[in-house]
Amino acid sequence: MRLRFSLLAIVTVTACSGGRDKWLAELQASRPEDRALAVKKLAEKFNNDDLGLFSQAARDPVPVVRAEAMSALAHSQDSRVVDLLGEGLGDSDESVQMAAARGLAALRTDKARAYLTLQYGRRGRDTRAVIVDGLKAANVPGALASVIAAEGTTVWDRNLKTLQTGSLPERVGAAESLGKSGRPEAVNRLVPLLKDGQLVLAAAAARGLGEAHDARAVPAVIAMLKENYPELREAACEALGELKDPQALAGLADVAREHVPASVLAVDAIAALPATAETDKVLCEVAQIGPSAEASEAGREMRKRNGCPLEPVFDKLKNPATQLAALTAITALGPTALSAAPKVVPLLTSSDSAVRAAAVVALTELKDATVAPAIQKAWEVELKSLAPLKIDWVTAPMALTFSKGFDPDGQEDPKDPAAKVRKQQTGDLFRKVDALRARQAKDSGKVMVEARPPTEVVDDASEEQLRVFSALVKAVGVFKIEGVAGTLETLTHESSPSVRGSAWAALIAFDSANVQKSAEGLFDGDRQVQTLTAQALANAGPEGATVLVDTILKMSGDRSRLFEALRLHPIDKETARKLTPLLQEGASDAGL
Repeated sequence: MRLRFSLLAIVTVTACSGGRDKWLAELQASRPEDRALAVKKLAEKFNNDDLGLFSQAARDPVPVVRAEAMSALAHSQDSRVVDLLGEGLGDSDESVQMAAARGLAALRTDKARAYLTLQYGRRGRDTRAVIVDGLKAANVPGALASVIAAEGTTVWDRNLKTLQTGSLPERVGAAESLGKSGRPEAVNRLVPLLKDGQLVLAAAAARGLGEAHDARAVPAVIAMLKENYPELREAACEALGELKDPQALAGLADVAREHVPASVLAVDAIAALPATAETDKVLCEVAQIGPSAEASEAGREMRKRNGCPLEPVFDKLKNPATQLAALTAITALGPTALSAAPKVVPLLTSSDSAVRAAAVVALTELKDATVAPAIQKAWEVELKSLAPLKIDWVTAPMALTFSKGFDPDGQEDPKDPAAKVRKQQTGDLFRKVDALRARQAKDSGKVMVEARPPTEVVDDASEEQLRVFSALVKAVGVFKIEGVAGTLETLTHESSPSVRGSAWAALIAFDSANVQKSAEGLFDGDRQVQTLTAQALANAGPEGATVLVDTILKMSGDRSRLFEALRLHPIDKETARKLTPLLQEGASDAGL
């Protein structure tokens, strides 16, 4: 029996030694997975003599090995381990950071807790969660509150120092960050900066005061509305929109009525104030001041608040000088101004083309089915009046290939040696550009937008003359006028961009079955057509948004106008997930 026990002990020791030797050898393996497994196996039977090996593995070039090394180091009671884990907490890879955080939490020393508290504000969300859990496990009272407070203090001190000694761009960022801190003393620091000679810094201080949400800053920011510099007035409007203090209403109303670049921001700020009879009155007044961005913005806001009193609007409709202002307000108010429809219909025959176009747009927004006959009549009249201007100068279809002797890629004149050199140089250059664009599009799996060939040699109808017609094209689609579907299809090939864009919008409104087909409008070579089509798709609901997003993913080049159409229309989660790959591409598209 004793002999058997002795033999068993010898075999066990030998096997264990052989296993350890194997893992020690694997620490030098070429595959990172093998090195990581070796570290893990050695850590399971931790030996203080292996501390140097684990320290070396903590500097391995591959994150998976470093993460295992951090877990292994946590088994040691050596005081030097804390610094190694603290260094790992600042690693570039998040998995290493989390392993180091768990290791420091397991040590439960004051120095380890200090590392965790210090690095909380510098790490990402997942690592922060591990740090908080570790501090809670170490019985740190108010773990989450303490690390947040420590982070706030660090950020505050850094921004305060930057505001005093940094460069101008750094001071601008620091001023805004101080306001975001929410500390009462931020107001004391930022208010004096409103008078700073550097306009960009004074504007940043105003925005920072807005982020502070402290009523003490309101009087000083209101005073900035009277500044002569547009940058300061715009920053003041943004800040007052954040502060939401009713005493700013009078000053904001003055800016909104001035028809300056800050007017739209002033309207946004008024809309952000608590909804009261006074704010509604101001917004209604601004909505009627005339064709402008601020009037449209004020009217759209009041559309959300059940509209405005329409008597003043009706009075303006009677005066030719103020009809455009009234129609702008009605368009913005939309269905809340439905009773205005009978009073707008007579303006469809106005001698002023701008008024006629505005009347069509207003009736399209009101969507009153009873005006469909009037829209149809106006459509027929406009078609007839444009007929002389739309006569084809060349009745045959436009040629899509060059005639003999005119093709730049054809045979050159053998008697002109300079022509041969010139053709070779320009031809090679354009071929290289085309090949590069095609290869980039192919590599990204996207489609390039190609310019359309012209459909006419001469078009006598200018965009100004087609303004009413373009508005009517969309209107007949919205009101689903019978017999126009074929005409709308034809108009998508019209030479005028405004007409083509309106035709695609009309087809989308006319029948939901056209939503998929309308993606063709997004590949039109003219940006106006792309914009009008994108807006119509975004307005068409989830199906239109899906088509728009799917097309965005296929396109190369500038797509900002397509993203803009989505900004006012929330999309569902599934559609939103499709956009996440674009975040990897960076640039302005990712920002939008």
